[in-house]
Amino acid sequence: MKKFFITTAIDYANGTPHLGHAYEKVLTDVVARFRRLMGDEVFFLTGLDEHGQKVQQSARAKGIAPQQYVDEIALEFRNLCARLTISNDDFIRTTETRHKSVVRDVLQRLFDKGEIYRAEYKGFYSTRQEQFLQDKDRNPDGSWPEIYGEVTEITEANYFFKLRAYQEWLIEFLRKNEDFVFPRYRQKQVLEFLSEPLNDLCISRPKERLEWGIPLPFDEDFVTYVWFDALLNYYSAVADRPGTWPATYHVIGKDILVPPHAVYWPIMLKAAGIEPPKSLLVHGWWSINGAKMSKSTGNFVDPIAFADQYGADALRFFLIREMSVGQDSDFSNAQFLARYNAELANNLGNLVNRTLNMANRFAAGAVPAAEVEEDAERDLKALWAKTRDDAIRLNEEFQFHVSLERTFAFVTATNAYIEKRAPWKLGKSAETRDQALLRTSLATMAEALRLAVTLLAPVMPTTRDKVLGLLGATPAGAWRAQLEWGATLTGAKVGQTAILFPKPNSPAS
Repeated sequence: MKKFFITTAIDYANGTPHLGHAYEKVLTDVVARFRRLMGDEVFFLTGLDEHGQKVQQSARAKGIAPQQYVDEIALEFRNLCARLTISNDDFIRTTETRHKSVVRDVLQRLFDKGEIYRAEYKGFYSTRQEQFLQDKDRNPDGSWPEIYGEVTEITEANYFFKLRAYQEWLIEFLRKNEDFVFPRYRQKQVLEFLSEPLNDLCISRPKERLEWGIPLPFDEDFVTYVWFDALLNYYSAVADRPGTWPATYHVIGKDILVPPHAVYWPIMLKAAGIEPPKSLLVHGWWSINGAKMSKSTGNFVDPIAFADQYGADALRFFLIREMSVGQDSDFSNAQFLARYNAELANNLGNLVNRTLNMANRFAAGAVPAAEVEEDAERDLKALWAKTRDDAIRLNEEFQFHVSLERTFAFVTATNAYIEKRAPWKLGKSAETRDQALLRTSLATMAEALRLAVTLLAPVMPTTRDKVLGLLGATPAGAWRAQLEWGATLTGAKVGQTAILFPKPNSPAS
């Protein structure tokens, strides 16, 4: 088995989960589930970034201790993972001892090597982004971009990491590893950023200004800059798991590619003698109804509430079906319902109901054996073979949206096959040939449905399990073997009618 270590970015503990958090978790989960099904030994990490000035301020505003504040936020993010059936193997929090000890060890090693030095800094500071700014960060008119919030000028002593000393190494590393960032055009953005000289990275904050952080091991009057702390979590979570590091894929949003994950992180690891991750998988942003997400204006989707209303698999399906990995996309109730009704309820849901209804009506609730094979069956089998192979290849290339499109095209073709065979007509005939075709059509419908939902397993695991249960199927063996057209359902007792995707405002069965 090949080891496959995948991580999400750890979310910042300064607010409740939103659609962007849900998408990143689901996308990473789809990759993890697919790789497990393909036979890899997967370790899937997610978690929470819990230090920093914004957390300290938010806790004070609520009149509670920072630890209590992040404990409450952590519970919300854990609940998000559970509600969306995220199959993470670990959930790391940067307030945990296992993480803090690794951070302090790395800091001490870098300090002992002379990679960290103390200096006085005078400049502009963004509390919102918890970073020092330079003049090049200003707008053309000299103002600061809104993303930085309130910017103040400060002078203070701090500790700095020699980031600039590794700039040429990183440029050469990226040129030698052209697939380090996916999509590849994002890697060009990193190289463009590196075309300008880097400044050394301020990695501390004085305790008199910020208490909520990991103290520097060589100077307890300072705490660690939140990015230097947070970026080490991906390593600290597996530091005691030999053979797991480096990460195979690290999944992040495009907003934190440069400089944190594509510049700070690999240089920090290099300086500490730790391998960099093998690849960064960078996704785009979701807008809501064509506009930026904003809780204050109400342009916001609560993913847990949405999953409660329509089902976790329906939300997972839409997020993966609608967004091409790396690109931006828009979420609207109208578009969700259009896909929900057309592809889930009317297509897949319809196939489930027709298969169960007709097996109960014409075969005493059991899947019969196929007895004949004509062009209709041969064509559907050939389409399945192409669909399966295309879908697996597309999944390996992170084109999950196209893989779903092909899979649902096969579901559509199966419904068309049913219309062509018309089992309800064959069932009225006493002809021997028609009865053989009836049994064949029932077997073909059930097998096509079994295969389709098996292929959907990475995206819609709960639906797969429900449908296989209704078909009386007991999956066995490797996933690829389960995707071969066969007769494993022959004699299986099927369930009664089940409405997997109830139309909005109608009761679920």
